Amino acid sequence: MPKFGKKYQEAAKLVDKDTLHEVDAAVELVKKTASAKFDETVEVAIKLGVDPKHADQQLRGAVVLPHGTGRTKRVLVFAKGEKVKEAEAAGADFVGAEELVTKIQGGWAEFDVAVATPDMMGLVGRLGKILGPKGLMPNPKVGTVTLDVTRAVNEIKAGKIEYRTDKAGNIHAPVGKASFDAEKLLENYQTLVETLIKAKPSAAKGQYIRSITFSTTMGPGVKVNPLKPIPAKKE
Repeated sequence: MPKFGKKYQEAAKLVDKDTLHEVDAAVELVKKTASAKFDETVEVAIKLGVDPKHADQQLRGAVVLPHGTGRTKRVLVFAKGEKVKEAEAAGADFVGAEELVTKIQGGWAEFDVAVATPDMMGLVGRLGKILGPKGLMPNPKVGTVTLDVTRAVNEIKAGKIEYRTDKAGNIHAPVGKASFDAEKLLENYQTLVETLIKAKPSAAKGQYIRSITFSTTMGPGVKVNPLKPIPAKKE
């Protein structure tokens, strides 16, 4: 049996594991469970009624959270020619081509997201075994293989996150920091859920959203009523 620290145990006392909360109440409660000395990330785990074993039921995409994640991501762009200047002007942290590939092959990995123009993918493909397992390989499905480098960099810096179903059909995603106002966390969460609902595979049968759980980096899970995944509109 795992042993939890005193702070976790105190936070756990605030949460009834058997209660399915309304979204608004869950967000307020999860903020109260944050007890670490650092600003904990608020995460949401959503189990979907999909079977990822089938390609037509796998979800993968990206969404820009209206209030960001509370973390500034370091963006690397693989580009040449005029696109180098465009990427630098947009605020990319690292821009280059062959020299970056060599650097990454040597073990360097001081970036959070990689973007590439389509003509660079032949070169970037050499890094598949390195970037793939880390989830850093540029992919057109999430907008990181594109000619619109300015837009890609701006969205990532503004709070764009990627989502992807795991083998069990779960989506794990950050929706902000514990220091965020509850309203901002709710708006980020709602944007994510509405995106997932729009992306529902036609082959998915039965209840689509099976369970929703909020948690902070070091805190216990707070369950949400999956039949009411979107916050009720205030009059």
